[in-house]
Amino acid sequence: MHNPPRLGLSVVIPVYGSEKVLPELTARLKAVLDRIGHLRANYEVIFVCDCSPDKSWETILALSAQYSWVRGILLRMNVGQHNALMAGFAQARGKIVITMDDDLQHSPSDIPALLDELARGRDVVFAHFKQRKHASWKIAGSRLNGILAGYLIQKPKGLYLSPFRAMKATICNDILRYQGPYVYVDGLILSVTRDIGTVEVDHYDRYLGDSAYGFKKSFSLWLKMATGFSIVPLRVTSFLGLCFSGLGFLLAVIFIIQKFTLDRMPDGWSSLMVAILIVGGVQLLALGMLGEYMGRVLLTLNSRPQYLIGETTGLSRAEDVSLHKED
Repeated sequence: MHNPPRLGLSVVIPVYGSEKVLPELTARLKAVLDRIGHLRANYEVIFVCDCSPDKSWETILALSAQYSWVRGILLRMNVGQHNALMAGFAQARGKIVITMDDDLQHSPSDIPALLDELARGRDVVFAHFKQRKHASWKIAGSRLNGILAGYLIQKPKGLYLSPFRAMKATICNDILRYQGPYVYVDGLILSVTRDIGTVEVDHYDRYLGDSAYGFKKSFSLWLKMATGFSIVPLRVTSFLGLCFSGLGFLLAVIFIIQKFTLDRMPDGWSSLMVAILIVGGVQLLALGMLGEYMGRVLLTLNSRPQYLIGETTGLSRAEDVSLHKED
């Protein structure tokens, strides 16, 4: 079997709704990567179009025809950022793999800083933003997610799980061993290495348009982390069940004592209904959590794919090109 030659660097970028941003992003990537001496233009950029509703794929085809180092993958269905990254990882041939967003909030000019930190012996390097250019609710949600991630997936304290990251190809290969349909790349990274560094960089305003990553997608990503890489939620519901069972037993003892000492039952149907609603709510929460886990197990056993590739560009020629000429 022919093994294509390794490249120095692969940049994997999920694409959604970025038709007008991609040409500028590609130009900036070329300007930065061509200046990195040890790469000697020995790199590739893989755009993974996550079934974007605009003409992002047509733009990727045009860029691939213009630049020999631009590859493209069109996914048949929208699967989300992390699943799209897995499609790119499967095709990446770089000794180092970088991931970043497609909206230019992550600047290609910061790639050398990530590579320098990685060269110090780290397995993975995350970009840590000095000041994020996101909506207030996203920043607050991200902070809460960071706190929960410390408990759920043992995220090191102070580490910001940024989508702008660099990793060794060996880490990328370990991540690709995961075959489940619910992908959370940061959880996979933390499951294969703890040798992680950070680099402080700037965060920029979006080049054009508004983010398509709303509350629904953010909550879905949190569920992937909570139920795909940790059993802490199950333990929490078990603990709540134990607490409320103990409380119920204690109240039963108190009511029995009141019955024989006061010869009357306590008044207050409203408090009784509140107790029933609280206990019922906890039970429904536990059942919902169990259902979430069981549903994910079912889809995994049914071999639901992480992504479906509809079309590619530049990947066939990539097998025969190890050193890019100046475009």
